[in-house]
Amino acid sequence: MEYRRLGNTGLKVSALSYGAWTTFKTQADLKQAKEMIRACVDAGVNFFDNAEVYADGEAEVIMGQAIKELGLKRSDLVLSTKIFWGGPGPNDRGLSRKHVIEGTQAALSRLQTSYVDLLFCHRPDPDTPIEETVRAMNHCLDRGWALYWGTSEWSAEQIKQARAIAVRLGLQPPVMEQPEYNLFERHKVESDYAPLYDSEPGLGLTVWSPLASGILTGKYGGGGGGTAAPAGSRLSMEEHKAKLDSRAHHIAAAERLKPLAAELGCSPAQLALAWTLTNPRVSTTITGASKVEQVRDNMGALAVLPKLTPQLVQRLEHEIAQALVEAEQAK
Repeated sequence: MEYRRLGNTGLKVSALSYGAWTTFKTQADLKQAKEMIRACVDAGVNFFDNAEVYADGEAEVIMGQAIKELGLKRSDLVLSTKIFWGGPGPNDRGLSRKHVIEGTQAALSRLQTSYVDLLFCHRPDPDTPIEETVRAMNHCLDRGWALYWGTSEWSAEQIKQARAIAVRLGLQPPVMEQPEYNLFERHKVESDYAPLYDSEPGLGLTVWSPLASGILTGKYGGGGGGTAAPAGSRLSMEEHKAKLDSRAHHIAAAERLKPLAAELGCSPAQLALAWTLTNPRVSTTITGASKVEQVRDNMGALAVLPKLTPQLVQRLEHEIAQALVEAEQAK
């Protein structure tokens, strides 16, 4: 396993990590979760991502219990959670001081830990002043409930505002961001955040959906340019079915990965995951899996990374871009 610094911090996270989104409770029970976490740890993964909203908190419950039953050493792990959607009540969501503090305490209870290493604001909250959120996140740090705080899917301008407020108040600014990043979704990571990486305090990226909800695995191609969702796949789930037809152009473009993957002797998933890690700004790529076999296949991306020369990366990106243009023209 390769370990990378989280931005400019001294914390090191595994280049490939594992997240519980849409998996724990929904697709995997405690027994399966233990098997996948064990496979991740055996591969050198140390970062495990979660959120209060995942399976309405049950994903945190399963992860916490799995870690306990596996007897894993807490200091060997980097655990995260994200606060925003905590329940149906008017104060159970958002980034008010009340919800940040109560949501964090509830998450720690579900995870059976006294602290998380990373605490994220899961989305920006237009109803709460950023200063209130900055103060609340620092309260969590001061109490030892979290070691670092950051954001998820915030704009560069919102992160700049949070940083400026923290500096003015003598508080800790956000040091990491969790954006979507894959071959189809690149602008925020590669352009919008560009001014933030080298300025204090830097910005570590824990990127999500590197396989674009599984589309970049190539498993959704239905043949003849159609689409199909294999049983048990993410886009076969009721809450995600609507995405299938709306992303037909992405599904068609993903077919372009197959010849390149065959050339490199890897799976399309491994190729797409390795591509995210060619970006040195990415601290860790969060993988998702509902089966141990998928975990092991994902971990194989590290062996592909050294094969991705600048020329190969350029070729890969050109193939995807060309496929998207052709799909747009065919509409």
